[in-house]
Amino acid sequence: MAEEKSRISGDAPRNGNSPVLPTVNPNAQKGQSPGFSIHPSLYVIVWICCSSSVILFNKWLLDTLNFRYPVILTTYHQAFATVMTQLMAHFTTLLDGRKNVKMTSRVYVRAVVPIGIFFSLSLICGNLTYLYLSVAFIQMLKATTPVAVLISSWTLGVSKPNLRQFLNVSTIVVGVVIASVGEIHFVWVGVLYQIGGVIFEALRLTMVQRLLSSADFKMDPLVSVYYFAPICAVMNGVVALIWEVPRASMDEVYHVGLFTFFLNGLCAFMLNVSVVLLIGKTSAVVLTLCGVLKDILLVVASMMIWGTQVTALQFFGYAIALGGMVYYKLGFEQLKGHIADANRQWAEFGVRKPVLRKLTIIVGSAFLIFTLFGGLAPTYAPDYDPRKLATEAGNRFGIAGQN
Repeated sequence: MAEEKSRISGDAPRNGNSPVLPTVNPNAQKGQSPGFSIHPSLYVIVWICCSSSVILFNKWLLDTLNFRYPVILTTYHQAFATVMTQLMAHFTTLLDGRKNVKMTSRVYVRAVVPIGIFFSLSLICGNLTYLYLSVAFIQMLKATTPVAVLISSWTLGVSKPNLRQFLNVSTIVVGVVIASVGEIHFVWVGVLYQIGGVIFEALRLTMVQRLLSSADFKMDPLVSVYYFAPICAVMNGVVALIWEVPRASMDEVYHVGLFTFFLNGLCAFMLNVSVVLLIGKTSAVVLTLCGVLKDILLVVASMMIWGTQVTALQFFGYAIALGGMVYYKLGFEQLKGHIADANRQWAEFGVRKPVLRKLTIIVGSAFLIFTLFGGLAPTYAPDYDPRKLATEAGNRFGIAGQN
């Protein structure tokens, strides 16, 4: 009886006033499109552009424009970040994550302040390096950061020593040593500053890892800037007042230009915002691979802008270091899976758009050849001044370059 009642009910005519499910999407009839979404590749591009721009911009200010006050520049960056994060905390919702952090004065003094001090020291050493070494060589030396982080985590008891991990990161050390042997303009002072910057950065990252191990102190990079930037600005400011301010003059500031300084500070702050977007929309694996791509692009940019000479031995050593870094961070199985997935997508791309794939191969090959011969060009043209390009570009934008 129940089945018969159900069948009869289904065959019964509908009431004209009863609601009927639409057969066509009403939004489509009105010409409305579904919600707009940004492709993750855009976040990758924005982060690479911001990260590369900060490094190239700092090198331009400190070396090309001869504003040789790296501590003052670092103080300005942290002060700019402090002001921006305070404004964002009061007028936007981008820093609402700080409300979930159980920050007290005791935690701030015992955890945030020491981390801020090491962060400040790493920034100071990193900017001092630009006065002595090329951007390309600096990026090669920075490849040792995973090694320093691993050793510092063992030293501070965050993780236990592991022989397999140590052997994995040893490849990075070997690659950097080979790249250093091939460096033409090797300056010990700059190398020591960079090593100091790597050590301080490793200690900072390890202390941050220990702080964030508690669920009460989980914070995104932008919230961490909100807490760390003020203490960095104060410490850097004290060092700058003692070390660089007595030697600096306003004429040197005006020589660079106030608007140039504003763009530099904005670029440094946008890097923190882009990191938040990249991590939120992609993954740590993507961040690792993007970091490798960014380092390679910075080496190429250094060769093109400043005429930096990069030898074949350096390319070989740097390739070993980058390969070791990717293998250490991803692992063999995960790396194997990503390579297989990339090969599959590349094959599908060739089937869908064979002409565009061939064009990509041709452009990539031409770019590689240009990069290799560009690094050797100064050897065959010793009278060529690589700073002329930078000076001419600066004059064109109304910025006086330094010959």
